[in-house]
Amino acid sequence: MDEIYTPDEVAKLFKISKHTVYELIKRGELRAFKVGNKMRIEQNEVNRYKQQMETTPASRPSAAHSIRLAGSHDFLIEHLVKYAARQTEGLSIQPTYVGSLEGLMMLYRNNCDAAAIHLLDPSSKEYNIPFIKQLFVHEPLTVMRFASREQGLIVAKGNPKNINSLHDLTREDVVFVNRQKGSGTRYLIDYFLAEEGINPQAINGYKNEEWTHFATAALVNGGKADTTFGIQSATENLQLDFIPIVKEPFDLVFRWTKQNKPALKQLIDMLTHTAFKDSIGNKAGYDVSESGTIIYEHK
Repeated sequence: MDEIYTPDEVAKLFKISKHTVYELIKRGELRAFKVGNKMRIEQNEVNRYKQQMETTPASRPSAAHSIRLAGSHDFLIEHLVKYAARQTEGLSIQPTYVGSLEGLMMLYRNNCDAAAIHLLDPSSKEYNIPFIKQLFVHEPLTVMRFASREQGLIVAKGNPKNINSLHDLTREDVVFVNRQKGSGTRYLIDYFLAEEGINPQAINGYKNEEWTHFATAALVNGGKADTTFGIQSATENLQLDFIPIVKEPFDLVFRWTKQNKPALKQLIDMLTHTAFKDSIGNKAGYDVSESGTIIYEHK
């Protein structure tokens, strides 16, 4: 009889996080079944995925025009992927939305070529660079400002629950939906809750987690939650209102290797080109005035 694995065991086999395993299952890249409310993966499926990792470009060092990008979900990243496929010759970007922290860890383990991150360090009040300096000591890196974006509370149109601050999340009549642990947005909301002296356990729905900004906004739009913490652009095309709380930087981290150097150069050329900057300049909730600026390098 074939062995049956838990997501934790699969994570250890492939040296990835448990959250990445769940994301693979969610996207249909790794087939699983339920025993009660627990996910399980069969031996033959583990073998199939292992073989796929060994033979597909997404798991090998990048080909000349293929870039594996992991990290935070953002609508500008989705736009970047589509723009590269449409406007550049032979450049392919393969995104994996696993959250900022896991994206940076995948870059550290050399499981991707670039990471999209927005991680606030509570001690220094600085974004991204403290985490990068802790992890990468000898590796050649380039960090580019992709955009700055508004984060805040997303509520139903007209704000029927009259939610105006984070303290309103503790009200009995308010249902919250959260982002997953390891995401930059989760880091941010937890930081603000601590600063305001708010106990997360007092928030109805704090443990309810989703993996993308659109997923949380969709729950508010559908009436299954009253509010979430997310980016302003998630309200676009939905009947939702937005209460801004903070403007944060959103950066791209490139780790250079001999294999990915041509592709990364092509990507950076595209990101700094006027045509691409113009294509993202009218997106609600974003400030792209520093887009393409190199903010840190280690050679």
